[in-house]
Amino acid sequence: MKQDDNMPAMSEAALVEVLSSSLYPDAEKNSVVMVLAYCRAAHLDPMLKPVHIVPIWNSNTKKMQDTVMPGIGLYRIQAARTGQYAGISDPEYGPSITTKLGGIDVTYPEWCRVTVKRQMSNGLVAEFTANERWLENYATAKKDTVAPNSMWKRRAFAQLAKCAEAQALRKAFPEVGSAPTADEMEGKTFDDAPRDITPQNQAQPEPEALPDYPESLLDENIVKWQPLVDANRTSPEHLIATISSKYTLSDAQIEKINNLKALDGDAA
Repeated sequence: MKQDDNMPAMSEAALVEVLSSSLYPDAEKNSVVMVLAYCRAAHLDPMLKPVHIVPIWNSNTKKMQDTVMPGIGLYRIQAARTGQYAGISDPEYGPSITTKLGGIDVTYPEWCRVTVKRQMSNGLVAEFTANERWLENYATAKKDTVAPNSMWKRRAFAQLAKCAEAQALRKAFPEVGSAPTADEMEGKTFDDAPRDITPQNQAQPEPEALPDYPESLLDENIVKWQPLVDANRTSPEHLIATISSKYTLSDAQIEKINNLKALDGDAA
């Protein structure tokens, strides 16, 4: 077996034993072997625990299944490796909400917003913001309850901040991948259905119409997006899909974003 420069100098069997007894004490040995394979492929030091083994309920097999997932620390490492990571904002929180979920009193922030900055090859610093809602991210204590697990109840703000940061890092550095982090998935199922947390006898409110995307913001961002499209780090389709999740784009605005392709290369 060829020794990876990022792997500690010991046999794989010995390394599995060390990791099993220290960093992953409750995991199956086969799961620890998966961690080593993941780290070897990504040139990571497994002793830094860049990935996690998360037991997730698989509703198809009706049992918990160990899954190797990146941690938020791995996303930070990968962003730093690009040499273009230009910092991150402090988490900004929405109003605190206190309610009962599954008979448990819970206080949580309605949303959390985090912005990651990336310095582009042309010197511009682009900002990528993620706004995540607590109710859409929290993990439940059991698969058949809407009550949060102990971590999401005790660290409601910190856990949501990790989810927002992970989403912002994925937006800013799409090359880190699209896999959710362990912080986002712990305690969830592989096919989580939307949680129904509406009190009984209360009708669901009609979904609010998305606001129009400001033309001034589009003109400002077109300049930031062009280098990303030129470098194949994003695409007009991805930009349109991302914006459309929060705003309504006009046909003219969609055409402007699609024209980013034409600005690259041999436009007539």
